[in-house]
Formats: sequence, structure tokens, C-alpha cells
Amino acid sequence: MLNAIHSSYEHIPVSENVVLQFHQQLYGFTAVPGGKWKITDNEITEKSPDGKIQIRFKTVPAFQTPAFMKDLHDNFNEKITTGEIDSLVLIPAYILDFLCIHPFLDGNGRMSRLLTLLLLYQSGIEVGRYISLEKIIENSKESYYDALYKSSQKWHTGKHNIIPWLEYFHGIILFAFKEFENRAGMITSERGAKSSLVLDIINKSESDFSLSDLKEKCPSVSVDMIRKILNDEKKSGRLLPIGFGRDAKWRRVK
Repeated sequence: MLNAIHSSYEHIPVSENVVLQFHQQLYGFTAVPGGKWKITDNEITEKSPDGKIQIRFKTVPAFQTPAFMKDLHDNFNEKITTGEIDSLVLIPAYILDFLCIHPFLDGNGRMSRLLTLLLLYQSGIEVGRYISLEKIIENSKESYYDALYKSSQKWHTGKHNIIPWLEYFHGIILFAFKEFENRAGMITSERGAKSSLVLDIINKSESDFSLSDLKEKCPSVSVDMIRKILNDEKKSGRLLPIGFGRDAKWRRVK
């Protein structure tokens, strides 16, 4: 699923059908019935260190879930199209609503993180290509549940306070950028950092790409260095050139 988002995010619409398709693919090799809205009511719970389960939020009833999901996507797509609300406010608002609806019997947290990655990509924020947002959230679960709890109170009546959730969400993005800077050498000059950045993008590519595609994603790396990396990967048998000249494409040999 991550590879699909990494390579094709520009062509993935934000809709109920796509959410269902994501869920079906996510659980395609498990006993969990994927790709279907919940058929029984569920709740957002938190497991304490001593093993006790605490109910944090009463979600939308199962019979209302399809209508709520339709409204969520209709409203989101309208706002993102008009640009009335900044994407860094609109995206976390969408994710909060998704979690409050809790449309699936299992996998709502995983789905919310996949959708976060997709929506950030579509808004031009691609730090999730290099840094695992999933891992950052996993390592800050206490803050995650606390922010979700605070911002979900009175959600059903539309009187909730989204600020705690916005602060948490923006903190995750900021932390990811700092991690990216440290690892990719954007604020350091570690030898080989730029080569590693280019190779990482190549290794994650699921479709043919050009030199200009790599340059766009690695603005700090010179064209000459990218060209050398491509030729080295060709000699090693890991890349296959498709075509010639400026418009030549490259294909990863799997």
C-alpha cells in the first residue's frame, strides 16, 4: 500500500471507494473482512500499561457510517478544491473526522496513517517518502491518544476543539522534517548522504522514471552526480535504460 501511494499518489482520488479499496488491499491476506464499512458499533479504546482497556470515544453508529463517510469526502473535496482552508489545517481535520467516525471494525488507525501520507503527498509535502510517519506516531502513542481524546470531545455536536489535534499533527510533521534533515544531510555534510538519498528514491520507485524526475525530488543533488549514480546502477545491472537522450527513462530491475 505504501508503494502504491509513493508511486501513484497524483492519480488516487480521495473518495469513499478509494478508502474501501485501500482497506480491502490492506487486509487482503488476513481473516479480517476488508473493504466493508463496519456492521456493528465500535469504540475508540486505549490500552494502559497494566492491560486495562479504557473507552476514549463513542464513534458513529454502524448504520450511519456510509452517510457520514460520504459527507466527509464531499466536504473535504469541496474545501481542498476551493483552497478556502489551508491543507495543513484541512488534512488533520479530515483525519480527525475519519477517526471519530471509525468506519471499520479493524484497521482504522492504520488506514488513517495511509490516508495522512496520501493527502500530504497530494498537498506537496513528501517527507513521508523518506521518514516513516507511522513509526513517529507509534513512538508518541501517549501524546496521540491524549490529543485525540481532547479534540474528539463534543465532536458529535460540532463543538469540539481541534487545536490539540492540530498541534500534535503539526508536531509529527515537524519532527519528520528534522529527522529527514539529519539523515539526508540537508543540514550536515556527511559523505555519501546525497548519493544515499538518490538511491533511496530509485529503490522505492515502482514505475519508470527520468533523470529530471530524480532532480525534482533531490534538488540538493547536482545533475552530474545523479547521472553518475544512474550509470553506476546500470553497470551493476540494477537499472535498465529505456530510450535515449534527454527524455530517456530508467527502469529498476527487480
